[in-house]
Amino acid sequence: MLRSCVCLGRGAKRRSSSLEDTSSCRSSEIERVAKRMETMTVYTKTTSTTKTTTTTTSKLQQQQQQQLQSNESGGRTTTSSILQFFQSKTWYRHWRKTERSMSMSKTERTLRAALLIQRWYRRYRARTEIRRRYTWNIFTSLEYAGENDQVELYNFFNALLTHIPEAAAAHRPSVQRDSEISIASDVYFDESDFNEDGEYRSDKNYDGPHLKFPLIKKDVVTLIDVFRKKKSDRLLAKYVGGILKEAAFKLKRLPNLNQASTAISKQITVIGDLHGKLDDLLVIFYKNGLPSVENPYIFNGDFVDRGKKGLEVFLLLLACFLAFPGAVHLNRGNHEDSVMNARYGFIREVQQKYRRNSEKLMLMIEEVYRWLPLGSIVNNRVLIVHGGISNTTDLDMIRSIDRGKYVSILRPPIEMAGEDGIDKTEWKQIFDIMWSDPQVGEGCKPNALRGAGTYFGPDVTKEFLAKYKLKFLVRSHECKPDGHEFTHNGQVITIFSASNYYAVGSNKGAYLKFGPQLDTQFVQYISAASKTSKLSIQQRVSIIESSALRELGARLRARRDVLEAEFAKLDPKQTGAVTVTQWSDTMERVTQMSLPWRLMRSRLAPQFTQAEPNLVNYLMTLELLDTDVIVQEAEASTSVTDALYKNKSSLEAIFHIIDKDNSGQISLEEFGEAIDLLRQYMPSAGTKAELLHMCQMMDINKDGFVDLNEFLEAFRLCDQARKHTQTSRSKSSRQSSTLVAELAEHLSIQKLTEVESDIDPRDHVSVVLSEKPKIKN
Repeated sequence: MLRSCVCLGRGAKRRSSSLEDTSSCRSSEIERVAKRMETMTVYTKTTSTTKTTTTTTSKLQQQQQQQLQSNESGGRTTTSSILQFFQSKTWYRHWRKTERSMSMSKTERTLRAALLIQRWYRRYRARTEIRRRYTWNIFTSLEYAGENDQVELYNFFNALLTHIPEAAAAHRPSVQRDSEISIASDVYFDESDFNEDGEYRSDKNYDGPHLKFPLIKKDVVTLIDVFRKKKSDRLLAKYVGGILKEAAFKLKRLPNLNQASTAISKQITVIGDLHGKLDDLLVIFYKNGLPSVENPYIFNGDFVDRGKKGLEVFLLLLACFLAFPGAVHLNRGNHEDSVMNARYGFIREVQQKYRRNSEKLMLMIEEVYRWLPLGSIVNNRVLIVHGGISNTTDLDMIRSIDRGKYVSILRPPIEMAGEDGIDKTEWKQIFDIMWSDPQVGEGCKPNALRGAGTYFGPDVTKEFLAKYKLKFLVRSHECKPDGHEFTHNGQVITIFSASNYYAVGSNKGAYLKFGPQLDTQFVQYISAASKTSKLSIQQRVSIIESSALRELGARLRARRDVLEAEFAKLDPKQTGAVTVTQWSDTMERVTQMSLPWRLMRSRLAPQFTQAEPNLVNYLMTLELLDTDVIVQEAEASTSVTDALYKNKSSLEAIFHIIDKDNSGQISLEEFGEAIDLLRQYMPSAGTKAELLHMCQMMDINKDGFVDLNEFLEAFRLCDQARKHTQTSRSKSSRQSSTLVAELAEHLSIQKLTEVESDIDPRDHVSVVLSEKPKIKN
């Protein structure tokens, strides 16, 4: 019996997870043998005696009573019985050495050791799973909190335009560049408009590919070869502009909802968020093939931001759209928006790669954004949108919307007197399908975590699908550990295609394939698998955990002064210690993030003393935020205020809107009206008295008014002062305690240095999953 077991057989081939398989196999075999032993013992006693049934019954009861007592005593009797049964069956013969028998005590010790190893391993896996889950919670909370901050800022910006419409109308040419584009003619540039000198090479020395339009399959293959190499020359700006121009021209002629079918191809592939991960896109093309009439694709938004190669991903998808007509369908996501690009890195990426032509290219990219379709429908049975739906989603209205008006979803054109503006009901239709998420509970409510869109329940999904005779709702928008997820009784499918999204090894990517009968098949993968193939589970979890805590530390650093003030209130005697509960509550209140702070306490704040485990040294938490590892993480990230500081046009727009009387100067009364709106949409901005004092400080010449130059100079000085304070604090903290240095080292020691190299799509691991969810009628 035991010889046939995988874990004990001599010639058995060991699996990759041999430890887990062995422990589970041994435990299950021991339990089966124990039960069989009890049964055979009763059977032997019954057949070897001629006593009456009453005697047999009493014996059985006595046997059960003994068994119960043995269980209460820790299982020693059971273990001995198992050993006796092994001996009677001579099942441990292959454990003996030649011509020497094994003692009973040694056999017992072996089994006891196996049980202890199993118990230890299960606890180890449980602790690892807890770390993985709370790390995932940190990443998702940080992502949603960042989006919430961004939405709040532009809610305030739009509120200014709505509540002070006369100022907005008077300064429309300088205030709303996005709105100008929305109603203006198409933005196109010719090749002569791009200046190649001063980029990474001159036109004369350029040895990269030369593109001719219309693009064909050969051009797509060439672009893949160019983009995947580390040292290859980038495309000339005029070729980038050519791809954007051709794509906008063709996208403009598409309906708001793409119509896709499996009638000819017998299949269709749905790709979720890519977020600038070129390696994942190349893995998909390597495994699933390039697009064609027989192999169509639907890309479900969020092509850019966060990743380092968002421009390459975007250009490659547009090139496929041009080279394979009818085989590539592109849906718009919430990150196909210039407002999001300013915060999450895509504008900065374009500026770094095409410094002289970045402004022209961004105008053309925004032109492409505005004409991207809002969703796709497969076989009239599957709706594919980026975010989800709400209880007010109307497909008929979505089909009739003039999507060209919406260059930015977060900063839509504002309704003005005597002019055609935004219909808020219409705008909400687009906003909900871009930003919504499914929830477990019934009904529909505002999405508080993201600050935009809705949470929709299974009842909303069921009613929506029944109304439009649909089978599935496919959406993306959320990173999932396995790259995909079924919710709402299998009727909602989430697909996310960017692997290693938060950190190396944090999650799998996946893509979805629909068959002719709309049967589902998922392909999971992890790109750049060689980076983690030699790491243990413990090392992988440590790397992900360190990455999450570094990002959290960068966000905490932006609120360091508030944290210090809150801790000082709790520690009037300046002992440097607060209770664990006080520390956790303060961290949650200041960050407004519901995280497992008690679990993270050992990583962010040590005990005050060994004798007082319930006290936390909060001073070391503050010192940790000034160490180099946190400072570097904070400098690499872009906060919502950083995005505002660098966007001079937005500051000018805000100034002109606050200046209601169009005098060129802001009075205290005008600033006070804007403060009321600011505190309504951003409560953490400060008290009204503090903000009015800030306005007085802006008045550099003390004439009672703030002009545009003083307004812009105030932001510049604030930015410089903020950076100077952080730098000074960082330098002073370098003499921090040894314990703080150890905490900082723990956050940085597991950091993988990402060395840029050629992308090899063969460097991945993947698995194919076929799933048929059970749909409840």
